[in-house]
Amino acid sequence: MKVLIHHIYEYRKGLRSLVMHTLPARHMLEATAKLRRCGIDYHIHDVGKAHINVFFGASECVAVVRSICGGKKLNDLTPEEDFVLGSMLGYDIRKQCERYMKKRSARSKEAVMHKCA
Repeated sequence: MKVLIHHIYEYRKGLRSLVMHTLPARHMLEATAKLRRCGIDYHIHDVGKAHINVFFGASECVAVVRSICGGKKLNDLTPEEDFVLGSMLGYDIRKQCERYMKKRSARSKEAVMHKCA
């Protein structure tokens, strides 16, 4: 929870517009209560049975996360969705570009393999 509080501090100071915070699912109620008390919009994304990702920040950013992620697992995002999400989270843009190109290339290879099968 200390890291969550630090992320809230960074958001309030304008260092981030969007935060993704991973925590044990058992802390979800405590985390969401804190965000509601602070008046911060959020979206819960299940990682598995034991953990969740809490995306929070500017309402327009959280709306995009809801639109992109929906019920998908993060590793099922399209290369374009993955790129947008990583960029919004402030990840290194050059690394995001490299990641996008790798994912896009892998996706193209999968499509060719399905056509040949």
